Amino acid sequence: MMKGLVFIAAIALLVSCGSLEKSGEKISGTFAVSCGMCNLDMTGDACALAIEIEDKTYYVEGSDLHDHGDAHAQDGLCTVRRDAKVVGQIKKGVFVAESLELLPFKGE
Repeated sequence: MMKGLVFIAAIALLVSCGSLEKSGEKISGTFAVSCGMCNLDMTGDACALAIEIEDKTYYVEGSDLHDHGDAHAQDGLCTVRRDAKVVGQIKKGVFVAESLELLPFKGE
């Protein structure tokens, strides 16, 4: 009985995680953003803006890494992860941003 409940819960979790991408629902909130290659262990040929949503990472379209200052500065997106207020949708494995505003850097 317990194994069955765990299995059903796991399937429900998988379906709900994939539902944002399948439905193209609008996502808004505060999420971590950074350079996908430098800080989020993503593959690619060059530095590019990425976002982490529900423990998954997506490259971002509609906002560029260099739109948010010097990427290699102390608070730059190739150096640290930053929080950002975002609105957008996940489409074909990419986060398409309608808006992306970095929150102030908290520093170390």
